[in-house]
Amino acid sequence: MSTDPSRGDDRGGGGGGEPDQDEESNTLLPLPQAPPSPGDGDGDGDDEDEVAFQSREKILIVDVESADETAAASPRFSWKKLWLFTGPGFLMSIAFLDPGNLEGDLQAGAIAGYSLLWLLMWATVMGLLIQLLSARVGVATGRHLAELCREEYPDWARLVLWFMAEVALIGADIQEVIGSAIAIQILSNGHLPLWAGVLITASDCFMFLFLENYGVRKLEALFAVLIGTMALSFAWMFGDTKPSGKELLAGLLIPRLGSKTIRQAVGVVGCVIMPHNVFLHSALVQSRKIDPEKKGSVKEAIKYYSIESSVALLVSFMINLFVTTVFAKGFYGSKQAQNIGLVNAGQYLEEKYGGGIFPILYIWGIGLLAAGQSSTITGTYAGQFIMGGFLNLRLKKWLRALITRSFAIVPTIIVAVVFNTSEASLDVLNEWLNVLQSMQIPFALIPLLTLVSKEQVMGIFKIGPTLQRVAWAVASLVMMINGYLLLDFFISEVRGVLFGSVVLSITAAYVAFIVYLIPRDGLPSILWKSFAR
Repeated sequence: MSTDPSRGDDRGGGGGGEPDQDEESNTLLPLPQAPPSPGDGDGDGDDEDEVAFQSREKILIVDVESADETAAASPRFSWKKLWLFTGPGFLMSIAFLDPGNLEGDLQAGAIAGYSLLWLLMWATVMGLLIQLLSARVGVATGRHLAELCREEYPDWARLVLWFMAEVALIGADIQEVIGSAIAIQILSNGHLPLWAGVLITASDCFMFLFLENYGVRKLEALFAVLIGTMALSFAWMFGDTKPSGKELLAGLLIPRLGSKTIRQAVGVVGCVIMPHNVFLHSALVQSRKIDPEKKGSVKEAIKYYSIESSVALLVSFMINLFVTTVFAKGFYGSKQAQNIGLVNAGQYLEEKYGGGIFPILYIWGIGLLAAGQSSTITGTYAGQFIMGGFLNLRLKKWLRALITRSFAIVPTIIVAVVFNTSEASLDVLNEWLNVLQSMQIPFALIPLLTLVSKEQVMGIFKIGPTLQRVAWAVASLVMMINGYLLLDFFISEVRGVLFGSVVLSITAAYVAFIVYLIPRDGLPSILWKSFAR
């Protein structure tokens, strides 16, 4: 269905001059009527408590150049404006640094050495492309991806997409919370059990609510501190272990892929696209006051968000690079390489490199804790947008955050108690969670690429044919790689006729829904036109 009428109404007229109170209440979460009328958002007390970004919370982008919106020439680059736009991209980049990604990094380094660094680099580039498209949707429409999906698809498909997004979020959150709990266990010298670390990590929900009351900039400052902590910790490890510079450059510049490292290669690419992160970024960019009716403002916002996101993912790439090379230097070719994981990584590091003034075990624990805490808070943030957007719920912030946090914490506590018997059981759990998240990737990518290519949704900011081909090619590659991971996993794990039949039935329904989501003028049409030429 077309989303254009609701987009026009949702902007409160978009007239020039000083915005009035109605116009300023353009919020992330929709009001109860669909499409909303221009008179909505007049700002009674209850409505203000229930919106995601209130008008007073949004950051005003000062027009330094006072450029005419109708002018053909773009305004000059402004460092001040870039600073004002800086924030959403760094929150988005946390998903590239969560404990699941760090585990993929250390296993790739230990098993494949430096040989997969080139793949890590290009996987980050592919992830950047997807996230830029997500930001583009949010800026150009004034609505985030979950809201647009609610309007684009019929109710049954919308509910399936919501369920899949929630499942992906819960799977990612379990890994992130367990990662934080492992870090707390390391830093407490083993005195705190895993379940206690889970409960401590759960408190981040209240920290999130506390900081959010003081404005989005305070929240972004917290993430800057956490990212800086990760960068400093893992850079310290990198400097302490002194990986080979020559092998590092060779790993980045020379593509190599052996039969024994296929699984690690799939893991490196598979960790790049996090379904909940695609939804999150399209919402985060709306924390700045941008009028979607002013084409010059939209174009400028897309430019600055692209620069900011690129810098943020460059930082995340460097952190992932540090982790991979540290474990490549210490464990590649060793007996421990096949057994190393997030649970025992700190112990192996201590045995390999010893103590010193700053023991590497605790440096690793600090970096892991920063990764886990930051990713669980962004998970809470993403959960609010996903639930509010798909279901059009009008709940107060604290209640919405509590519900989304409970969705992940309750199963995580159960997991922590049940799987805390051995390192092997946690590794098995992690494999199942990776599979769970891999299955959800098409349900974020396909709606994103469908919507960003539609003129009814994006207007003049829809992506062109060339970018469509590149984006669908990247999405297809990521989905095929994750499909390989799923096939490999089920071949090794599925046993028995009954279980096999159930898995086959679910797979058939899964594939049918993916085929339904692909638009008729989407991937097949693009590929056909490419081959015809």
